[in-house]
Amino acid sequence: MKIVVDTNRIIAALVKDSTTRSILLNKNFKFVTPDYTISEIHEHKDELKADANLSDDEFGILLALVFENIEIIPKSDYETYLDECKNDISDVDDIPVLAVAIAAKAEAIWAHDPHFKEQKKVKVFTNIDMLKEIEKDNF
Repeated sequence: MKIVVDTNRIIAALVKDSTTRSILLNKNFKFVTPDYTISEIHEHKDELKADANLSDDEFGILLALVFENIEIIPKSDYETYLDECKNDISDVDDIPVLAVAIAAKAEAIWAHDPHFKEQKKVKVFTNIDMLKEIEKDNF
């Protein structure tokens, strides 16, 4: 199942060993995210390291581990969908995520941001929905 993962879910996985991290490491999903996600994470790297109480090396290892199961989609692959998505979601920062979902033909977007519920093009999953999908795969 291909899922677009919002930057905030990745950040949550980096800051705390949690359900979010275990979901991101689950190989039953093919996660994708827009290329700007990496820039955003690096922009907040110092805050994230402090919140997680990690050294530079530890943060780098964790980041690499988390991104082993996430494909980064370059803007050139989704930019033609950006205009189409502008009227579907009010938060401009979320438009690329929706555009990636359409471009990559993802089954859902994994996010806790309420803005994603405004659009009707792609399903939106929370952690609970993701856990339900894992449970389905285990039976």
